[in-house]
Amino acid sequence: MVIKGLELSRRFSVEVVQPLVRKHFGDLPHTAARIGAGSEVLGFDTERSADHEWGPRLQLFVNHKAADISQMLSEHLPKTFLGYPTNFEGGDRIRSMTHTDGPVHHRVDVTSLDAWFGENLGFDPKAPITDDQWLTTSTQTLAEVTGGEVFHDGLNELTKARERLRWYPDHVWREILARHWRRIAKKEAFVGRCGEVGDEVGSAVVAARQVRLLMRLCLLMHRRYPPYAKWLGSAFAQLSMDIDFMSVLTASTWQERESHLAAAYTKVAELHNELKLTEPLDPSTGPYHERPFQVLRAERFADAL
Repeated sequence: MVIKGLELSRRFSVEVVQPLVRKHFGDLPHTAARIGAGSEVLGFDTERSADHEWGPRLQLFVNHKAADISQMLSEHLPKTFLGYPTNFEGGDRIRSMTHTDGPVHHRVDVTSLDAWFGENLGFDPKAPITDDQWLTTSTQTLAEVTGGEVFHDGLNELTKARERLRWYPDHVWREILARHWRRIAKKEAFVGRCGEVGDEVGSAVVAARQVRLLMRLCLLMHRRYPPYAKWLGSAFAQLSMDIDFMSVLTASTWQERESHLAAAYTKVAELHNELKLTEPLDPSTGPYHERPFQVLRAERFADAL
């Protein structure tokens, strides 16, 4: 990839879009940003990303004249920018860059900030954010709204709203961590129990579920919103943590799988202790009641939080 998508959007905004808006609409207050859906917003775009919903695109927030600005851009945008077409064609939601000799069907999404928040977030973060709003908004959505970049904030609202969404209030963060520990606790013994009855596939499926929850938990402990499945592993890799999840996922027997998972439990438990959100808890694993399956007893961490 010659240029990363976020840099392409930044230059497109600064060098083309904003000058056109000022030329045709004077000092009309506006905010320009690249946020929301798209791998480039999270910094995970590659050459593959350019096949759809990637290119010279951004959001332009205004309080009025949105339709007029969009039409002006369609008529006056250059056909290409840095070698990339500014025209997009395709379905209603999935569009790709393609050359045109006519008006540009651009991806400068001109709208109001209230409308964008309503469609993409479901509530107005400029108003007080309730616990229910925090707890029912996906971490992918929060990552999209707080990711990317604001290129110009002439409305003086988006930067403040993003800062309010930057991370959970402490009591909400604790609740979310506790929920993850409880979900881990519910299936801890099943890796061994499935294996004991000869169900290695079932054991592996349970282990993969536990790995996913542990990866999300590590990101949350580092105050990072976990992205959805496509980028979860990429985001976790950026933490540079010494946890061997691959051995859990590639183990051929339940005993080996359980052993690797127990080691992972301990390291994540130690990370919990390092946060000092609770009194230190024993990070070691042990038998599940009278059964010989190695578990962390993860509910202890939820209760402590």
